[in-house]
Amino acid sequence: MYFVTRCLGANDEGHLTIGGVDAVELAERFGTPLYVYDEKSIRGHCRAFKEAIEENYGGHGLPVYASKAFNCLEICRIIKEEGLGIDVVSGGELFTALKAGFPAEKIYFHGNNKTPDEITYAVDSGVGRIVVDNYNELRNIKEIASLRGVTVNVYIRIKPGVDAHTHDFIKTGQIDSKFGFALENGEAFNAVKEIISTDNVRLAGLHCHIGSQIFEIQPFEFAAVVMLRFIKKIRDELGYEIDELDLGGGFGIRYAEGDDAKLYKTVMKDVSEVIKKFCSENQMKLPFMLVEPGRAIVGPGGTTLYTVGSVKEIEDIRTYVAVDGGMSDNPRYALYNAKYTVLIANKVTKPADTKVTIAGKCCESGDLIQENVLIQSPEAGDIAAVCCTGAYNYSMSSNYNRIPRPAAIMIKDGEPRVIIKRETYEDLVRNDI
Repeated sequence: MYFVTRCLGANDEGHLTIGGVDAVELAERFGTPLYVYDEKSIRGHCRAFKEAIEENYGGHGLPVYASKAFNCLEICRIIKEEGLGIDVVSGGELFTALKAGFPAEKIYFHGNNKTPDEITYAVDSGVGRIVVDNYNELRNIKEIASLRGVTVNVYIRIKPGVDAHTHDFIKTGQIDSKFGFALENGEAFNAVKEIISTDNVRLAGLHCHIGSQIFEIQPFEFAAVVMLRFIKKIRDELGYEIDELDLGGGFGIRYAEGDDAKLYKTVMKDVSEVIKKFCSENQMKLPFMLVEPGRAIVGPGGTTLYTVGSVKEIEDIRTYVAVDGGMSDNPRYALYNAKYTVLIANKVTKPADTKVTIAGKCCESGDLIQENVLIQSPEAGDIAAVCCTGAYNYSMSSNYNRIPRPAAIMIKDGEPRVIIKRETYEDLVRNDI
């Protein structure tokens, strides 16, 4: 039987296993909906990125976990133990990383509209790099750094103008984007000139990010060349050497059979060769290279379990399978028709021969998790498993319809532990007055 990710399997009872643990037993013990993470998978992906940089770029780089994919204390601890950096995009993500004991110098602060309070928090905390997105943000950083009497290391976020061949909502590298400075109109070059002539702010490097869930290698290569040309222009025209190049993330993962997810080593090998060749031909030093995998670290290791509440067959139209969660714990299908593999955990070895639409319990017609998907014949009380939900599910979850967020558990060596408690009704009114 085909499983879309390695942490899944089947046992002698014909039940789905996650990290070697019976998914049906997990649902019975912890309740549903339930986010289930496999620690071995997460650590394995961390190590794969480190090894890819070590083998193909002489270790002259660092994978930086994009924590917007899934941020909690336990994930931050794991990322810290694996020796990666961490990328945060809000004061809350920064607070969580620091609370978990993450070294501030390995924190990279992103975001397109950081507030003065967030910038002050980042400066006072000593974060390693702040990624400057716009001129207003740059002015705020300069003022706060001057008041504190410190020098802040920054990157400039660049729009490289590369088509990432992904969904329009998750393309971020083209000129028509809310993120970063454009190259085409001279905006980025002017930002460089302003920073290098400013006290209390040091331009440590450049950053770009072309999109998410990218399967092709060529867009990453194109982005690297665009950025290197800009680094050369800065050197040639301003006499300033850029030491660090952050190529962002966006590495695609396999959500369903047929998804052509590339091995990280293959991507890093090809991109590294492009960088080395360009630098050699142009007498440039190799920049310290960063990549920012988020989904690629936690996505494959996550599974969401639900209990089927009803099966509603509309003759000659479709069959709705309603589960006890929905867009409140996974809004990605409602947002951009995200693709998933769905299994009936208590019948996983049986044929997936029934076409259904998985519907959530929220009071919205668009509250769907997947349409026209083949699963094992469903019945009320079955446990449905949606695979590869480790990224952007808990992070995007909400209390819509006053539905409490699910618990999250982590499995290590066959032992599950709670890493995020299930919300209660009392939690829903905790801040009400």
